[in-house]
Amino acid sequence: MSIYSPESAPYGKIDISNWRQAHNNKWAFNHVNEIIPTTTVENDSQRSFIFRHTEENINDPLFEQLLAETETDAIIVLHKGRIVHEQYANGNNKDTHHILMSATKAVIGLLAGIIEQKGMIVLKTPVSAYIPELHGTTYGSITLRNLLDMRCGIILNKEQEMRYAKAANWDPVPPTDTRIGLHDFYLELNNLQPTSDDTFRYISANTDLLGWAIERATGQPVNKLLSEIIWQPMGAEHPAYMTVDINGAARCTGGLCATIRDFALLGQSIIGQGGQQQGIPAIIPSTLLDDIAENGDREAWQNGEWGKAFAAISDNMAYRSGWYIIHSDPKLIFAMGIYGQYLFLDPFNQIVIAKFSSWKDSLDYSAISKTHQLVARIRSILTGETV
Repeated sequence: MSIYSPESAPYGKIDISNWRQAHNNKWAFNHVNEIIPTTTVENDSQRSFIFRHTEENINDPLFEQLLAETETDAIIVLHKGRIVHEQYANGNNKDTHHILMSATKAVIGLLAGIIEQKGMIVLKTPVSAYIPELHGTTYGSITLRNLLDMRCGIILNKEQEMRYAKAANWDPVPPTDTRIGLHDFYLELNNLQPTSDDTFRYISANTDLLGWAIERATGQPVNKLLSEIIWQPMGAEHPAYMTVDINGAARCTGGLCATIRDFALLGQSIIGQGGQQQGIPAIIPSTLLDDIAENGDREAWQNGEWGKAFAAISDNMAYRSGWYIIHSDPKLIFAMGIYGQYLFLDPFNQIVIAKFSSWKDSLDYSAISKTHQLVARIRSILTGETV
């Protein structure tokens, strides 16, 4: 575990014990690979896509106010495949890697959907079919689709949540504790009984387990699959990286770190059409986007853990494959991570918004609400309509 001097880390000594704390995170979130071991998601510099800009950035007082109030580290707004606004703060720039936190789940959801369409995995299959060691454990009979959609009925207690964070290599392990990796953590879960309730219940451990199953099904590490199936084909300008545990297992639930331009490029490669006109590869099958947009269970969301908390934003939402869907007109699809990481997709209006932040609190409902106000303002400005 490294300690950084005030000259290296502007807010003092920052290490694995305090990297997510307020103020520290403004430096730590774009220096994650100096704090936690990582593995690389390679790009192909020969295929890198360079965005075109429109002539002017968005110039709107309310837009600027909401950017400030949501503590924006970086933002890119794309319209029809071109950058209409790009802005940076807190030491970030176009080449800076920033952690995506749980927006990583949406990227893993895309990977899972693509490899299923390639015949490399079956998402309706129980976990133990790919990881026989988990037969008879809490997660053994749960399907990969349940993991993707957060509908497992699994509830971890506080002690297990702390054990999981340490296994993921994100929290320090006291000298008196035995260090374990992520895979060891799941093998320990022998006594939990999933509830019969299959509503939405957000458990980050689900997606790390999905990553293990993907590696078993394909025989390849997740970072290599992401590189070959998504990062290189979409024309990423920079490699990405993922945090890993003590045994090298990638943190699929929140450990992906990327530049804001590559995050925005991913969004444009998903919605296709306008991006293709600008030369951006549409690497995500349209059937996968349709599945995410249409097949989330709205009742499971409404009756689930966050239905009431998000009711002020929308009372017509769903969750599918790591993505949140607001069934408005036009539909809004987004990835979300704690401390303010977002990727918004409006396929109808060909708008993509990638946004990084380093909020004081991991979940700030005021900032979440204002972020959605920001998105509504951007849509209104670009379409000329009240959204």
